[in-house]
Amino acid sequence: MEKFFNKITSLIEVKKIIALVVVIVFCSLAVNGTIDANAFTNIAVMIVGYYFGQSTIKGAK
Repeated sequence: MEKFFNKITSLIEVKKIIALVVVIVFCSLAVNGTIDANAFTNIAVMIVGYYFGQSTIKGAK
């Protein structure tokens, strides 16, 4: 049970929340037709790539 709470608390980081909110906003814009799917794909890939790149770099140190 303690592992579960540790994982939940690790999810609550500012960078993770910002990345999630930005992806959700762009996803809703793509669904509404405000932006096209290609723009959404490019933006989502950049955000997720940056986030996982930073996580990998921190893990390597």
